[in-house]
Amino acid sequence: MRKPHQREISRQENLAGYLFVMPWFLGMLLFVAGPVAVSFVLSMTDWNILSKPSWIGLENYHKLFSDDPLFYTSLRVTLIYTLGAVPLGIAAALGLALLLNQPIRGLGLFRSVFFLPSILSGVAVAMLWQWLFNVDFGVFNSCLRMLHLPELGWLGSETWALPSLILMSLWGVGGSAIIYLAGLQNIPTQLYESAAIDGASEWKQFRHITIPMLSPLLFLTLVMGIIGSFQVFTQAYVMTGGGPNHATEFYALYLYRQAIEYLNMGYASAMAWILLAIVLVLTIIQFSISRYWVYYEEE
Repeated sequence: MRKPHQREISRQENLAGYLFVMPWFLGMLLFVAGPVAVSFVLSMTDWNILSKPSWIGLENYHKLFSDDPLFYTSLRVTLIYTLGAVPLGIAAALGLALLLNQPIRGLGLFRSVFFLPSILSGVAVAMLWQWLFNVDFGVFNSCLRMLHLPELGWLGSETWALPSLILMSLWGVGGSAIIYLAGLQNIPTQLYESAAIDGASEWKQFRHITIPMLSPLLFLTLVMGIIGSFQVFTQAYVMTGGGPNHATEFYALYLYRQAIEYLNMGYASAMAWILLAIVLVLTIIQFSISRYWVYYEEE
């Protein structure tokens, strides 16, 4: 008599589990998987939202690669930003974490101060940096004038607009610094003590102990940083509008223009799928080479 009763209890528990999972599953289906599938179908159509979509096959993809110079411009701008902002952000965050790991008074306050900028609104941050970069009364040019150095055009210069946004990317390094700080505090002090006894300098300790022990976190922030750099939109949209002369025409910004400003939803969907393919390939490459430099401590 117990076995049927136990089976009934197990069936009820399974049913309860399915009911708890159902909201997530429906949300995933309606708001993620469904739109992704629809966007793939739309990428094969010519649709301006106002009329019925017309099937054109791979024409959108063919046009992107053969007849759209701005596609390559936006891709080049995004790649340059990635190559500049991601390594710079990792280096700055790691340096900040090393400083915050020192036993000094008021360390908790410093950690909070450096972390807070990473949680501020993107538009508010963009407006703040737009003021800092202002050619006439911005802080940066004011400092250059005080030092009797040539002033820069910053966001208004085709040469300096993209480097300005790369510099601005340092604003959010506090989040990564906190991650690195947690990793630093988990490194056994015995490793440093043994290395010091063997005569290893601080640089060698950093190179052969700190970096290997932090390599999983470095790998995490590298992957997430590259993915995030291909999604940069707010800074360019608010501060430069993609200019001057398309110097900050990021891929996500150009995709937005095609979808919202030009109403080329099919074309924008094709761009979105190409972006997915690029990010996927880069992520696979990173995972394939991670075994050569990422060290996972064995339990």
